[in-house]
Amino acid sequence: MATIQNPILPGFNPDPSICRAGEDYYIAVSTFEWFPGVGIYHSKDLKNWRLVARPLNRVSQLNMMGNPDSGGIWAPALSYHDDKFWLIYTDVKVTEGQWKDCHNYLVTCDTIDGEWSEPIHLNSSGFDPSLFHDEDGKKYFVNMLWDHRVGHHNFYGIVIQEFSVEQQKLVGKPEVIFKGTDIMLTEAPHLYKINGYYYLLTAEGGTKYDHQSTIARSKNLRGPYEVHPENPLISSFAHPRIPLQKAGHSSIVHTHTDEWFLVHLTSRPLPRDGHPLLDPRGFCPLGRETAIQRLEWKNDWPYVVGGNHPSLEITGPNIEEVKWERDYPEKDDFDSSTLNLHFQSLRIPLGENIASLTDHPGHLRLYGKESLTSKFTQAFVARRWQHFNFTAETKVAYQPETFQQSAGLVNYYNTQNWTSLQITWHETKGRVLELVTCDNFVFDQPLKGKEIIIPDNNEYAYLRVEVKTNIYQYSYSFDGEHWNTIPIEFESYKLSDDYIQGGGFFTGAFVGMQCQDTSGQNKHADFDYFIYKEE
Repeated sequence: MATIQNPILPGFNPDPSICRAGEDYYIAVSTFEWFPGVGIYHSKDLKNWRLVARPLNRVSQLNMMGNPDSGGIWAPALSYHDDKFWLIYTDVKVTEGQWKDCHNYLVTCDTIDGEWSEPIHLNSSGFDPSLFHDEDGKKYFVNMLWDHRVGHHNFYGIVIQEFSVEQQKLVGKPEVIFKGTDIMLTEAPHLYKINGYYYLLTAEGGTKYDHQSTIARSKNLRGPYEVHPENPLISSFAHPRIPLQKAGHSSIVHTHTDEWFLVHLTSRPLPRDGHPLLDPRGFCPLGRETAIQRLEWKNDWPYVVGGNHPSLEITGPNIEEVKWERDYPEKDDFDSSTLNLHFQSLRIPLGENIASLTDHPGHLRLYGKESLTSKFTQAFVARRWQHFNFTAETKVAYQPETFQQSAGLVNYYNTQNWTSLQITWHETKGRVLELVTCDNFVFDQPLKGKEIIIPDNNEYAYLRVEVKTNIYQYSYSFDGEHWNTIPIEFESYKLSDDYIQGGGFFTGAFVGMQCQDTSGQNKHADFDYFIYKEE
């Protein structure tokens, strides 16, 4: 049995939904406003995982243009039944105010990495839906029910309704089966039938440091459900010193070796020497990640082995280890006809008219679009921060003709929080490198007149960011060998859920390549490679 180190899916990979198909294991995670939607990881041993699919890759399945920051795909639920995969997902259109406008859909596919079906709209009554396949062949849809009424708690409870495969819709009357515990904010329902009991696994307490997983059981599908005598099933709230915080939002898998495991959301705060431990509890620029714990059963109740909190290291299943090759290259030369699955864009797919791997072979060509503050069309291709210490680098050819055109390297949380080192145009200095920052929608250009002039004979500029746990810095080169560090330190914690307007956002830091042209001329930039190298 191999030892498994947590987290198993580092970086922004939240709300894990695990399923088994024979001797293969898959985890689906939320992607929010990033496109293509949903990430699906594959493992043979629960230890080694690789990204194998982004199923929602067509506008007909997912059109998030105009979606708010941290809207889009919340908590997908993946299951395998009747020789095919079923994926339930939410597209959240409104996040602020009294309402959560969200639409719940079903897509299916015979293979995990095949072409998934066109979506079937099921309901819009709340988020975090999932599909339960009962032993009698019937299927049931569960989700949390949103209550917008003034003076009411927004999380009304968990609602169930039968799904008819023949009619491809929900049938019968929706019924609330669980109101949750006094922790409240009851969401993320998953149903299981185990040893004669129905088990309802939910998340409670919100997705910050008070997060937990609550489990309840009943002999009847529609309840009443009794809560675990030693609830919560898992939480970090009472254990502020462990590295894996925010534990909750989980799902259960029964292995082909007759063992039980729980995958759950977790976050790793930055170290903060000299700061109080509890308030604030910390900042997590890597976002909400996925970890795994071993389960044991006592009196028909599951318990996390070692106690109801996450462990950094667990004993894996009795399965021979199967290692994969890296699922992303340290250096991507853009020689493929498609982008690596780790790269995503914001809200919509970037067609050949925005992001092309063929217009200048061996390069990613980005045609300048809207600003980094836009929720509509950005020419921005990025990947997650997955390590506390890493270097990202690119080489870009760009000939701007106005200060409204810029292209370069961006570290991004959302439209209101990012920094960039970009090539742009200055009326008296010509082509320059410029730093721009956006901090909770407060803008700055910290070089303040000391923009870096790019030599006339240089077609390319080399741009780099080095992230060193709490701080990160940009550097540049004009020959690829001699590097100059810009002496301005940026703070990593400002690209975290916990910093953004006091919290309530759900993604994580990204690093990537962007080209913008707010003159509307679509001036393009050519990126020769992209390096992401963990230190």
